[in-house]
Amino acid sequence: MVAAGNTGMILYKIYRALTYGLTPLVHLHLLWRRRRGLEHPTRWPERLGRSSLPRPSGPLIWFHAVSLGEGMAAIPVIKRCVHCRPDLSILMTTTTFSAFEVITNQLPSGVLYQFSPVDTPTAVDAFLDHWKPNAIILLESELWPNLIMGSSRKRISLALLNARLSMKSFRLWSQPVLLPLISLMLSQFSLIVPLSTMQAIRFQVLQAPPFIINFSGDLKYAVEFDASSGEIGSIEYLKGQLASRHVWMASSIHRGEEKVMLGVHRALIQMYPDLVTIIVPRYPQDALEIAQELQKEGLNVALRSQHRRIMPGTQIYMVDTLGELRCLYSLSAVAVIGGSFFPGLAGHNISEAAAAGCAVLTGHHVGHFSHMVKEMQRLNPLSITQNCHLWSFNP
Repeated sequence: MVAAGNTGMILYKIYRALTYGLTPLVHLHLLWRRRRGLEHPTRWPERLGRSSLPRPSGPLIWFHAVSLGEGMAAIPVIKRCVHCRPDLSILMTTTTFSAFEVITNQLPSGVLYQFSPVDTPTAVDAFLDHWKPNAIILLESELWPNLIMGSSRKRISLALLNARLSMKSFRLWSQPVLLPLISLMLSQFSLIVPLSTMQAIRFQVLQAPPFIINFSGDLKYAVEFDASSGEIGSIEYLKGQLASRHVWMASSIHRGEEKVMLGVHRALIQMYPDLVTIIVPRYPQDALEIAQELQKEGLNVALRSQHRRIMPGTQIYMVDTLGELRCLYSLSAVAVIGGSFFPGLAGHNISEAAAAGCAVLTGHHVGHFSHMVKEMQRLNPLSITQNCHLWSFNP
Protein backbone atom coordinates (compact mmCIF):
# COMPACT_ATOMS: atom_id res chain seq x y z
CA MET A 1 0.00 0.00 0.00
CA VAL A 2 2.87 2.35 0.87
CA ALA A 3 4.64 1.42 -2.37
CA ALA A 4 1.48 2.19 -4.38
CA GLY A 5 1.18 5.53 -2.62
CA ASN A 6 4.81 6.35 -3.46
CA THR A 7 4.23 5.41 -7.10
CA GLY A 8 1.11 7.59 -7.19
CA MET A 9 3.07 10.55 -5.83
CA ILE A 10 5.79 10.06 -8.45
CA LEU A 11 3.15 10.00 -11.19
CA TYR A 12 1.57 13.14 -9.77
CA LYS A 13 4.90 14.97 -9.74
CA ILE A 14 5.40 14.02 -13.39
CA TYR A 15 1.89 15.30 -14.21
CA ARG A 16 2.52 18.54 -12.30
CA ALA A 17 5.81 19.13 -14.15
CA LEU A 18 4.18 18.47 -17.53
CA THR A 19 1.22 20.77 -16.88
CA TYR A 20 3.56 23.46 -15.59
CA GLY A 21 5.58 23.27 -18.80
CA LEU A 22 2.43 23.37 -20.94
CA THR A 23 1.05 26.50 -19.23
CA PRO A 24 1.96 28.87 -22.13
CA LEU A 25 0.17 26.57 -24.60
CA VAL A 26 -2.89 26.44 -22.33
CA HIS A 27 -2.92 30.25 -22.32
CA LEU A 28 -2.86 30.31 -26.14
CA HIS A 29 -5.62 27.69 -26.26
CA LEU A 30 -7.85 29.86 -24.05
CA LEU A 31 -7.25 32.84 -26.35
CA TRP A 32 -8.25 30.68 -29.32
CA ARG A 33 -11.41 29.58 -27.52
CA ARG A 34 -12.25 33.18 -26.67
CA ARG A 35 -12.03 34.17 -30.35
CA ARG A 36 -14.45 31.34 -31.17
CA GLY A 37 -16.89 32.57 -28.53
CA LEU A 38 -16.29 29.56 -26.26
CA GLU A 39 -14.85 31.63 -23.41
CA HIS A 40 -16.22 34.79 -21.80
CA PRO A 41 -14.88 37.82 -23.73
CA THR A 42 -13.73 39.72 -20.63
CA ARG A 43 -13.70 37.18 -17.79
CA TRP A 44 -11.59 34.50 -19.48
CA PRO A 45 -8.53 35.36 -17.30
CA GLU A 46 -10.44 33.74 -14.42
CA ARG A 47 -9.63 30.44 -16.13
CA LEU A 48 -5.96 31.21 -15.38
CA GLY A 49 -6.70 31.70 -11.68
CA ARG A 50 -6.95 35.49 -11.90
CA SER A 51 -10.01 36.07 -9.73
CA SER A 52 -12.17 39.11 -10.47
CA LEU A 53 -13.87 39.33 -7.06
CA PRO A 54 -12.51 39.85 -3.55
CA ARG A 55 -12.80 37.04 -1.04
CA PRO A 56 -15.33 37.77 1.71
CA SER A 57 -14.33 37.25 5.32
CA GLY A 58 -15.33 34.12 7.20
CA PRO A 59 -15.68 30.46 6.15
CA LEU A 60 -16.19 29.73 2.43
CA ILE A 61 -17.32 26.62 0.53
CA TRP A 62 -16.44 26.20 -3.13
CA PHE A 63 -18.83 24.26 -5.41
CA HIS A 64 -17.47 23.29 -8.83
CA ALA A 65 -19.26 21.75 -11.82
CA VAL A 66 -17.97 21.45 -15.33
CA SER A 67 -21.07 22.46 -17.30
CA LEU A 68 -24.75 23.39 -17.24
CA GLY A 69 -26.31 20.05 -16.29
CA GLU A 70 -23.92 19.40 -13.42
CA GLY A 71 -24.20 23.01 -12.27
CA MET A 72 -28.00 22.88 -12.16
CA ALA A 73 -27.78 19.69 -10.07
CA ALA A 74 -25.66 21.57 -7.53
CA ILE A 75 -28.15 24.42 -7.04
CA PRO A 76 -30.53 22.57 -4.65
CA VAL A 77 -27.52 21.66 -2.47
CA ILE A 78 -26.31 25.27 -2.54
CA LYS A 79 -29.77 26.53 -1.55
CA ARG A 80 -29.84 24.09 1.36
CA CYS A 81 -26.42 25.30 2.51
CA VAL A 82 -27.60 28.92 2.35
CA HIS A 83 -30.68 28.00 4.39
CA CYS A 84 -28.83 25.97 7.05
CA ARG A 85 -25.64 28.01 7.29
CA PRO A 86 -26.28 31.67 6.35
CA ASP A 87 -22.90 32.51 7.89
CA LEU A 88 -21.09 30.66 5.10
CA SER A 89 -19.90 32.34 1.92
CA ILE A 90 -20.46 30.15 -1.13
CA LEU A 91 -18.47 30.27 -4.36
CA MET A 92 -19.74 28.54 -7.49
CA THR A 93 -17.57 27.82 -10.52
CA THR A 94 -18.19 26.18 -13.87
CA THR A 95 -16.04 25.72 -16.94
CA THR A 96 -18.34 26.52 -19.86
CA PHE A 97 -19.67 29.85 -21.08
CA SER A 98 -23.15 28.34 -21.61
CA ALA A 99 -23.31 27.34 -17.94
CA PHE A 100 -22.36 30.88 -16.91
CA GLU A 101 -25.19 32.40 -18.97
CA VAL A 102 -27.83 30.28 -17.22
CA ILE A 103 -26.54 29.46 -13.75
CA THR A 104 -25.72 33.00 -12.70
CA ASN A 105 -29.45 33.78 -12.92
CA GLN A 106 -30.41 30.68 -10.91
CA LEU A 107 -28.07 31.01 -7.93
CA PRO A 108 -29.37 32.35 -4.61
CA SER A 109 -28.61 35.96 -3.81
CA GLY A 110 -25.15 36.44 -2.39
CA VAL A 111 -23.58 33.35 -3.96
CA LEU A 112 -20.37 34.28 -5.76
CA TYR A 113 -19.60 33.05 -9.27
CA GLN A 114 -16.29 32.61 -11.08
CA PHE A 115 -15.01 30.56 -13.99
CA SER A 116 -12.98 27.58 -12.80
CA PRO A 117 -9.20 27.55 -13.18
CA VAL A 118 -7.60 25.20 -15.69
CA ASP A 119 -5.64 22.38 -14.06
CA THR A 120 -2.18 23.90 -14.27
CA PRO A 121 -0.15 24.43 -11.07
CA THR A 122 -0.02 28.20 -11.57
CA ALA A 123 -3.75 28.65 -12.14
CA VAL A 124 -4.88 26.26 -9.38
CA ASP A 125 -2.46 27.62 -6.79
CA ALA A 126 -3.42 31.24 -7.57
CA PHE A 127 -7.11 30.37 -7.26
CA LEU A 128 -6.71 28.49 -3.97
CA ASP A 129 -4.44 31.17 -2.48
CA HIS A 130 -7.00 33.86 -3.31
CA TRP A 131 -10.21 32.12 -2.19
CA LYS A 132 -8.82 29.94 0.62
CA PRO A 133 -11.89 27.66 0.69
CA ASN A 134 -12.59 25.67 3.84
CA ALA A 135 -14.14 22.88 1.76
CA ILE A 136 -14.49 22.03 -1.93
CA ILE A 137 -17.48 20.16 -3.32
CA LEU A 138 -16.91 18.78 -6.81
CA LEU A 139 -19.72 17.49 -9.03
CA GLU A 140 -19.70 14.20 -10.94
CA SER A 141 -16.32 13.48 -12.56
CA GLU A 142 -14.14 16.54 -11.99
CA LEU A 143 -11.04 14.62 -10.94
CA TRP A 144 -8.12 16.91 -11.72
CA PRO A 145 -4.77 16.02 -10.14
CA ASN A 146 -3.43 19.54 -9.51
CA LEU A 147 -6.73 20.67 -8.01
CA ILE A 148 -7.13 17.64 -5.76
CA MET A 149 -3.54 17.33 -4.62
CA GLY A 150 -3.11 21.09 -4.24
CA SER A 151 -6.23 21.28 -2.08
CA SER A 152 -5.08 18.35 0.05
CA ARG A 153 -1.67 19.96 0.50
CA LYS A 154 -3.45 23.07 1.85
CA ARG A 155 -5.62 20.83 4.10
CA ILE A 156 -8.87 21.74 2.36
CA SER A 157 -11.65 19.16 2.78
CA LEU A 158 -12.82 17.55 -0.47
CA ALA A 159 -16.16 15.95 -1.41
CA LEU A 160 -17.37 14.47 -4.71
CA LEU A 161 -21.15 14.55 -5.22
CA ASN A 162 -23.07 12.63 -7.90
CA ALA A 163 -19.77 10.88 -8.43
CA ARG A 164 -19.48 9.02 -11.71
CA LEU A 165 -16.95 7.67 -14.17
CA SER A 166 -17.76 6.79 -17.76
CA MET A 167 -16.72 3.31 -18.87
CA LYS A 168 -14.02 4.90 -21.01
CA SER A 169 -12.61 6.85 -18.05
CA PHE A 170 -12.90 3.83 -15.76
CA ARG A 171 -10.90 1.66 -18.19
CA LEU A 172 -8.29 4.39 -18.55
CA TRP A 173 -7.82 4.88 -14.80
CA SER A 174 -7.84 1.11 -14.21
CA GLN A 175 -4.68 0.63 -16.25
CA PRO A 176 -1.71 -0.38 -14.07
CA VAL A 177 0.22 2.74 -15.08
CA LEU A 178 -2.49 5.16 -13.90
CA LEU A 179 -4.15 3.23 -11.06
CA PRO A 180 -1.65 4.42 -8.39
CA LEU A 181 -2.35 8.05 -9.34
CA ILE A 182 -6.17 7.79 -9.21
CA SER A 183 -5.93 5.78 -5.97
CA LEU A 184 -3.81 8.56 -4.45
CA MET A 185 -6.27 11.22 -5.63
CA LEU A 186 -9.34 9.41 -4.30
CA SER A 187 -7.65 8.91 -0.93
CA GLN A 188 -7.65 12.70 -0.47
CA PHE A 189 -11.48 12.89 -0.34
CA SER A 190 -13.49 12.98 2.86
CA LEU A 191 -16.73 12.03 1.07
CA ILE A 192 -17.69 10.43 -2.24
CA VAL A 193 -21.40 10.18 -3.07
CA PRO A 194 -21.86 7.96 -6.17
CA LEU A 195 -24.98 8.33 -8.25
CA SER A 196 -25.54 4.57 -8.52
CA THR A 197 -24.39 1.24 -7.11
CA MET A 198 -22.42 0.53 -10.28
CA GLN A 199 -20.58 3.81 -9.91
CA ALA A 200 -19.78 2.96 -6.28
CA ILE A 201 -18.26 -0.32 -7.43
CA ARG A 202 -16.10 1.51 -9.97
CA PHE A 203 -14.74 3.85 -7.32
CA GLN A 204 -14.01 0.92 -5.01
CA VAL A 205 -12.18 -0.92 -7.81
CA LEU A 206 -10.08 2.24 -8.20
CA GLN A 207 -9.23 1.88 -4.49
CA ALA A 208 -11.29 4.70 -3.02
CA PRO A 209 -11.44 4.14 0.77
CA PRO A 210 -14.75 2.28 1.41
CA PHE A 211 -15.62 4.33 4.51
CA ILE A 212 -15.86 7.59 2.49
CA ILE A 213 -18.41 6.21 0.00
CA ASN A 214 -21.98 7.06 0.97
CA PHE A 215 -25.26 7.06 -0.97
CA SER A 216 -27.84 9.84 -1.24
CA GLY A 217 -29.38 9.35 -4.69
CA ASP A 218 -28.90 11.14 -8.01
CA LEU A 219 -29.04 14.93 -7.60
CA LYS A 220 -30.44 15.27 -11.11
CA TYR A 221 -33.74 13.92 -9.76
CA ALA A 222 -33.97 17.09 -7.66
CA VAL A 223 -35.68 19.03 -10.44
CA GLU A 224 -36.61 22.57 -9.49
CA PHE A 225 -38.89 24.90 -11.42
CA ASP A 226 -38.03 28.51 -10.72
CA ALA A 227 -38.85 30.49 -13.84
CA SER A 228 -39.39 34.24 -13.83
CA SER A 229 -42.78 35.72 -14.63
CA GLY A 230 -41.36 36.86 -17.98
CA GLU A 231 -40.26 33.34 -18.90
CA ILE A 232 -43.60 31.87 -17.85
CA GLY A 233 -45.45 34.50 -19.88
CA SER A 234 -43.31 33.76 -22.94
CA ILE A 235 -43.98 30.02 -22.69
CA GLU A 236 -47.71 30.56 -22.16
CA TYR A 237 -47.81 32.78 -25.25
CA LEU A 238 -46.06 30.07 -27.24
CA LYS A 239 -48.43 27.45 -25.83
CA GLY A 240 -51.34 29.52 -27.11
CA GLN A 241 -49.90 29.53 -30.62
CA LEU A 242 -49.53 25.73 -30.52
CA ALA A 243 -52.89 24.99 -28.94
CA SER A 244 -54.51 23.76 -32.17
CA ARG A 245 -51.45 21.93 -33.50
CA HIS A 246 -49.95 18.48 -32.95
CA VAL A 247 -46.58 18.96 -31.23
CA TRP A 248 -43.57 16.86 -30.31
CA MET A 249 -40.15 17.89 -29.05
CA ALA A 250 -36.58 16.68 -29.67
CA SER A 251 -34.21 18.12 -27.06
CA SER A 252 -30.44 18.10 -26.48
CA ILE A 253 -29.88 17.19 -30.13
CA HIS A 254 -26.26 16.73 -31.22
CA ARG A 255 -25.04 17.35 -34.76
CA GLY A 256 -26.13 14.51 -37.02
CA GLU A 257 -29.11 13.62 -34.87
CA GLU A 258 -31.17 16.32 -36.56
CA LYS A 259 -31.26 14.04 -39.61
CA VAL A 260 -32.87 11.32 -37.47
CA MET A 261 -35.45 13.83 -36.23
CA LEU A 262 -36.09 15.05 -39.78
CA GLY A 263 -36.89 11.47 -40.82
CA VAL A 264 -39.33 11.16 -37.92
CA HIS A 265 -40.90 14.52 -38.77
CA ARG A 266 -41.46 13.49 -42.39
CA ALA A 267 -43.10 10.23 -41.31
CA LEU A 268 -45.34 11.94 -38.75
CA ILE A 269 -46.44 14.78 -40.98
CA GLN A 270 -48.01 12.24 -43.33
CA MET A 271 -50.46 11.43 -40.53
CA TYR A 272 -50.61 14.88 -38.90
CA PRO A 273 -50.35 17.61 -41.57
CA ASP A 274 -50.50 20.36 -38.92
CA LEU A 275 -47.50 18.92 -37.00
CA VAL A 276 -44.94 21.21 -35.35
CA THR A 277 -41.60 19.69 -34.39
CA ILE A 278 -39.68 21.57 -31.68
CA ILE A 279 -35.92 21.01 -31.91
CA VAL A 280 -33.60 22.09 -29.10
CA PRO A 281 -29.93 21.62 -30.10
CA ARG A 282 -27.53 20.70 -27.32
CA TYR A 283 -25.39 23.67 -28.32
CA PRO A 284 -27.38 26.79 -29.31
CA GLN A 285 -24.61 27.92 -31.67
CA ASP A 286 -25.53 24.94 -33.89
CA ALA A 287 -29.15 26.06 -34.26
CA LEU A 288 -28.73 28.51 -37.14
CA GLU A 289 -26.72 26.06 -39.23
CA ILE A 290 -29.23 23.26 -38.59
CA ALA A 291 -32.11 25.63 -39.42
CA GLN A 292 -30.48 26.56 -42.72
CA GLU A 293 -30.00 22.90 -43.61
CA LEU A 294 -33.65 22.15 -42.84
CA GLN A 295 -34.78 25.12 -44.90
CA LYS A 296 -32.82 23.71 -47.86
CA GLU A 297 -34.93 20.57 -47.39
CA GLY A 298 -38.00 22.72 -48.02
CA LEU A 299 -39.12 23.06 -44.39
CA ASN A 300 -40.52 26.24 -42.86
CA VAL A 301 -38.35 26.94 -39.79
CA ALA A 302 -38.86 29.57 -37.07
CA LEU A 303 -36.02 30.52 -34.70
CA ARG A 304 -36.97 31.27 -31.09
CA SER A 305 -34.35 34.02 -30.70
CA GLN A 306 -36.03 35.96 -33.52
CA HIS A 307 -39.34 35.97 -31.60
CA ARG A 308 -41.19 35.00 -34.75
CA ARG A 309 -44.81 33.99 -34.34
CA ILE A 310 -45.60 30.39 -35.23
CA MET A 311 -47.57 30.68 -38.45
CA PRO A 312 -49.92 28.04 -39.95
CA GLY A 313 -47.10 26.98 -42.30
CA THR A 314 -44.43 26.68 -39.61
CA GLN A 315 -43.19 23.09 -39.41
CA ILE A 316 -40.02 23.33 -37.30
CA TYR A 317 -39.57 25.53 -34.23
CA MET A 318 -35.83 25.82 -33.53
CA VAL A 319 -34.87 26.78 -29.97
CA ASP A 320 -31.55 28.64 -30.07
CA THR A 321 -31.76 30.07 -26.54
CA LEU A 322 -30.42 28.87 -23.19
CA GLY A 323 -32.02 28.11 -19.84
CA GLU A 324 -35.60 27.47 -21.01
CA LEU A 325 -35.65 23.71 -21.53
CA ARG A 326 -37.53 22.88 -18.32
CA CYS A 327 -40.28 25.30 -19.27
CA LEU A 328 -40.38 24.18 -22.90
CA TYR A 329 -41.15 20.58 -21.93
CA SER A 330 -44.63 21.76 -20.92
CA LEU A 331 -45.40 22.37 -24.61
CA SER A 332 -45.30 18.73 -25.63
CA ALA A 333 -46.68 15.43 -24.37
CA VAL A 334 -43.73 13.63 -25.96
CA ALA A 335 -40.01 14.40 -25.57
CA VAL A 336 -37.22 12.67 -27.47
CA ILE A 337 -33.91 13.15 -25.64
CA GLY A 338 -30.89 13.39 -27.94
CA GLY A 339 -27.24 12.66 -27.40
CA SER A 340 -28.25 9.00 -27.46
CA PHE A 341 -28.72 7.90 -31.06
CA PHE A 342 -25.12 7.41 -32.21
CA PRO A 343 -22.20 5.45 -30.73
CA GLY A 344 -19.83 7.70 -28.83
CA LEU A 345 -22.62 9.76 -27.28
CA ALA A 346 -23.69 9.31 -23.66
CA GLY A 347 -27.23 10.63 -23.30
CA HIS A 348 -28.64 13.53 -21.29
CA ASN A 349 -30.83 14.07 -18.25
CA ILE A 350 -34.30 12.58 -18.80
CA SER A 351 -35.75 13.49 -15.40
CA GLU A 352 -36.64 17.07 -16.40
CA ALA A 353 -38.87 15.86 -19.24
CA ALA A 354 -40.40 13.19 -17.02
CA ALA A 355 -41.09 15.74 -14.26
CA ALA A 356 -42.95 17.88 -16.82
CA GLY A 357 -45.22 14.90 -17.59
CA CYS A 358 -43.73 14.02 -20.98
CA ALA A 359 -43.59 10.52 -22.37
CA VAL A 360 -39.83 10.11 -22.80
CA LEU A 361 -38.10 8.46 -25.75
CA THR A 362 -34.36 8.05 -26.16
CA GLY A 363 -31.74 6.12 -28.07
CA HIS A 364 -29.62 3.29 -26.69
CA HIS A 365 -26.44 5.28 -26.07
CA VAL A 366 -27.31 6.80 -22.69
CA GLY A 367 -24.05 6.24 -20.79
CA HIS A 368 -24.33 6.82 -17.04
CA PHE A 369 -28.00 7.76 -17.43
CA SER A 370 -28.74 4.05 -17.87
CA HIS A 371 -29.47 3.78 -14.14
CA MET A 372 -32.10 6.51 -14.50
CA VAL A 373 -33.69 4.75 -17.49
CA LYS A 374 -33.82 1.42 -15.63
CA GLU A 375 -35.31 2.99 -12.50
CA MET A 376 -38.04 4.77 -14.45
CA GLN A 377 -38.87 1.62 -16.41
CA ARG A 378 -39.03 -0.34 -13.14
CA LEU A 379 -41.55 2.11 -11.69
CA ASN A 380 -43.54 2.46 -14.92
CA PRO A 381 -42.60 0.41 -18.02
CA LEU A 382 -44.38 2.95 -20.25
CA SER A 383 -42.57 6.00 -18.84
CA ILE A 384 -39.57 5.73 -21.16
CA THR A 385 -38.85 3.81 -24.36
CA GLN A 386 -35.52 3.34 -26.12
CA ASN A 387 -35.05 3.14 -29.90
CA CYS A 388 -38.74 2.68 -30.57
CA HIS A 389 -40.60 3.53 -33.77
CA LEU A 390 -40.97 7.22 -33.01
CA TRP A 391 -43.69 7.76 -35.57
CA SER A 392 -46.13 5.32 -33.96
CA PHE A 393 -47.34 7.62 -31.18
CA ASN A 394 -50.30 9.96 -31.19
CA PRO A 395 -48.98 13.44 -30.24
